[in-house]
Amino acid sequence: MHLRYYILRRLLLIVPVLVGLSLVTFTVARLVPGDPVKLAAGPRASPEEIQRLREAFGLDQPLPVQYLQYMRGVLQGDLGRSMMNGRPVTTDLRRYFPATLELVLVSMVLAVVLGIPGAVVAAVYRDRWPDQLSRVLALGSISMPVFWLAIMLQLLFAQYLRVLPVSGRFDARVPYPETITGMLILDTLLRGDWTSFRIALRHLLLPAVCQSLLALALTTRFLRSDILDVLQRDFVRMARANGIPERIILFKYVLKNALIATVSMLGFLFGYSLGGSVLIETVFDWPGIGLYAMNSALTLDFQPIMGITLFVGLLFTLVNLATDLLYGLLDPRIRYG
Repeated sequence: MHLRYYILRRLLLIVPVLVGLSLVTFTVARLVPGDPVKLAAGPRASPEEIQRLREAFGLDQPLPVQYLQYMRGVLQGDLGRSMMNGRPVTTDLRRYFPATLELVLVSMVLAVVLGIPGAVVAAVYRDRWPDQLSRVLALGSISMPVFWLAIMLQLLFAQYLRVLPVSGRFDARVPYPETITGMLILDTLLRGDWTSFRIALRHLLLPAVCQSLLALALTTRFLRSDILDVLQRDFVRMARANGIPERIILFKYVLKNALIATVSMLGFLFGYSLGGSVLIETVFDWPGIGLYAMNSALTLDFQPIMGITLFVGLLFTLVNLATDLLYGLLDPRIRYG
């Protein structure tokens, strides 16, 4: 019962968060210099055409009226229309979000699969060369500009070695595979289309590696520190005194307790990456909501900017809620009030 009330309370708190986020985004978008209507109408548009377009999108109304009209549409599931392409923002989000979700999911899987063993090895070999190597790699991954690394990897693997594509999500010379979820890796696997799977994986590899570096570095260093802390606790000494093998102590007792803080950090990074993959998607021309947001910002297309912000904000709060609920699975002592 307490868990049910906790979830309900957290879900209700999403409403004021999104309202505040919409107010900030609406205000900042209107303060940016430039006229999106003139950009959408084109350089040869007459003043009458510009005025008609302004009225069609409600931009001739006072700002409070514009905001209230927009929020009325949001409550009905309408995030408005793009001034540049005329499509509903919800249609564009359904089109672009699966690409971003696929990129973020694969990058987080890489971070977990490589980061957890790396943290365990670094903790077991504390202050020896494996630990020193993981420290150098982690600090380098955090300090290195991700866009610079992305360009260097493009030059190395695409330009010189010619083993991976430089950009895009799929080979333009091959028929685009039919989609189910919109995530090409999953869809090609479900259909058993191994040729398309290999093509999609080759296009995904470089952006996913670049996207995973921050999560990989933080996972390695955070988890290493927590493992070393748990290794000093009394229940670990008791397990050793009872003759339990070190491998069982490490993976059955220590790692489970040490993962709690790392899960919190990974949940935050997952939510952040859903809206923070702009640089990677721009460099690799990856057709996700990051590139969609960048193009909308460059053209001052207000409606997509507002829609993307609210959508990502909603996802971020839901991911944080799921992360908090995951604590109870890792540590049964946690109670929700």
